[in-house]
Amino acid sequence: MLQIDNISFSYRDKPTLTDVSFKVKKGQTVALIGESGCGKSTILKLIYGMYDLDSGSISYNGLPILGPRFNLIPGEDYIKYLAQDFDLMPYISVAENVGRFLSNTNKIMKQARINELLALVEMEVFSKIKAQYLSGGQMQRVAIAMVLAHEPEILLLDEPFSHIDNFRRGSLSRKLFAYLSQKQISCIVATHDSADVFSFADQVVIIRDGKVVDTGNPKTLHDHPKNKYSASLFGDVNEIPARYFKPDSEGTLLIYPYQLYIAPHSRLMVTVKKSYYRGHYYLIEAIYEHGVIYFENETALSKERITFLEMNSKA
Repeated sequence: MLQIDNISFSYRDKPTLTDVSFKVKKGQTVALIGESGCGKSTILKLIYGMYDLDSGSISYNGLPILGPRFNLIPGEDYIKYLAQDFDLMPYISVAENVGRFLSNTNKIMKQARINELLALVEMEVFSKIKAQYLSGGQMQRVAIAMVLAHEPEILLLDEPFSHIDNFRRGSLSRKLFAYLSQKQISCIVATHDSADVFSFADQVVIIRDGKVVDTGNPKTLHDHPKNKYSASLFGDVNEIPARYFKPDSEGTLLIYPYQLYIAPHSRLMVTVKKSYYRGHYYLIEAIYEHGVIYFENETALSKERITFLEMNSKA
């Protein structure tokens, strides 16, 4: 088990992380989600041993993971870290990049391992191409194969799909996380986009301003968010006074657009401003007395249309 206990860290005077704690069991995938600059990448670097903690501890199977004060070269052999700069050597081929840390004792086995990993990231046809000629997304896929070459016990991924086209992202993520599960490799993914890991994470840790604001499995966090910040990481969300749906109620409700529907009679009257095509539905932007509101509809709605909204039973 990887254990992060009340870690705090600062680059300068202002704290970057404050009392962050979570655990990662063997073979689990944990997603660190939060807006840019919240401290996600710093957590990965601390786990890798690139910096020294201000306080707290990081340990794996009871043994401490230490920073540069204790290790001349950061990182443990059982941890691999994929940063956003990929760390590829530009003047050697894709295959050579993936296999550059593999043993040359058995070249047949080495080549088989390279081929297996390139197939995993769908880069077999580029095996002989030099890395400098690849696109950003192709480089990212090669970098993923490279960090998997040694089958680490812990894999740290920083925005692993940020440069990869949407049409390939789904296929790659399914293959990657299935591989990690099969090999029982613990993985921590830092991302600002829940779509990257929503279907694959065993646990989600929501970070804001260097602090953990919520943690749990993806479905629980999505269905029962503690605040609008947490809910917004999963997509558009409305903050609507509860009295529109529950008479005599106080406070506000966090409601996703799919939880609203057009009803003939309701307390919530809105004026349509714009319809956004989303494939099998339209996202409707409207206004009401407290501001902007979003809901989904099967068809586009004409601008300035007055309509009434109700909340479905799943909200």
